[in-house]
Amino acid sequence: MQLLPLHLDLFGLMILLGVAQGLFLGIFFLTGSRRNSVANRCLGWVMLSTSAIIAEILLCYSNYMFRAVGWTDFSEPLNFVVGPLFFLYVFARIKNRLPRHWVWHLLPLILWTINAVSWLYQPIELKYNNYINSWHPTLPQIPEPAAYLPEDFFCIRQYIDELTLVSFLIYNVLSFLVIRKAYRQLNNSFWQSTPAVLAQLRNLTVMFAIVPVVVLLIKPQFHEDLGDYLIACYLTAVIYGTSFLIMSGSDFFRQNVPEPAHNVPGAIESGGEPRRKYEKSSLSEDAEDDLLIRLNQLLETDKPHLDSTLSLPKLAAQVRISPHHLSQLLNDRLGQTFFDWLATHRVAEAQRLLTDPITADLKIDDIAERVGYNATSAFHTAFKRITSQTPAQFRDANRAIPGSSRSARSS
Repeated sequence: MQLLPLHLDLFGLMILLGVAQGLFLGIFFLTGSRRNSVANRCLGWVMLSTSAIIAEILLCYSNYMFRAVGWTDFSEPLNFVVGPLFFLYVFARIKNRLPRHWVWHLLPLILWTINAVSWLYQPIELKYNNYINSWHPTLPQIPEPAAYLPEDFFCIRQYIDELTLVSFLIYNVLSFLVIRKAYRQLNNSFWQSTPAVLAQLRNLTVMFAIVPVVVLLIKPQFHEDLGDYLIACYLTAVIYGTSFLIMSGSDFFRQNVPEPAHNVPGAIESGGEPRRKYEKSSLSEDAEDDLLIRLNQLLETDKPHLDSTLSLPKLAAQVRISPHHLSQLLNDRLGQTFFDWLATHRVAEAQRLLTDPITADLKIDDIAERVGYNATSAFHTAFKRITSQTPAQFRDANRAIPGSSRSARSS
């Protein structure tokens, strides 16, 4: 077997830095208290998988694979884990859990790993020829002994690039859909910079979505895998882009606010602004973003505000945070107390019932009961405070609009 000298240029150095940073991020998210988060575990494995993929490219590009021929194509199955794991990360980051039957997303990885088992037991000569055919096609191949097992159980290895592209495209689309739904639940545009957690997920998904584009641009220009070093450089950029997004959202880099001379709630800071009620709370801005998303998802799916027995501690238990942190979230991000928040959503539901043809003729007492009020007087008070109308006035005003339009057409 012919050997070539080791080769490490600027591209090789960039890929090496990507491998190191990917390993660092993977270990970072999979150790300590960070591993308790399912989203962190998913992102950690994404980083380790990406690092392994570009590490193999580095071995091939630097000619080191001549000295480790047995490792040829060792990372092939990981082509089908990066996309699914990234989608699971996005899903878990937003919903704080994995989707149902999430393990099915790993089926392509499992099948490709089974198919790759036979490759592990092929003669070293076959692996050498495979390597030089992809990276050094001008070198002469060497005679091969009979293979121990079929090299390709499912006869699909020749379609590795196409199947990898399909995997990335599918899971990029799924990630975008999950993020877009979260934005819609907050009535925000997809390209808004708030909340920060969604903006970071969107930007990270955009970076991963460019991977198939890079592959489509590079692969047709090179024989076999000769252009993979350019793909590895872009994946390195994705790894460092992920690092930047993590650092930009970290509390570590935020300047501490100086304490006032007298630690009194509501005291005035030196700048003349009243001190925030929850300034010393441990709840960070990113954590508030996560909680706000979870609260809005709970509103959409379970409608807890319609429960007449709902209290701040009860709602906090459903969102899986402390009552203090929930109160902080409502105060800081929505400018409301718990009771203001509750009244706002109950009145919004009452408005829907009063304008829906199916329920518009219900008695006001029934409407009040449906939206969580045990006392009709309390319902009237809240409705008048928020809409400047009584429920009956609101219903009559919304009935008058269609009637007037019909008479206008008839004339």
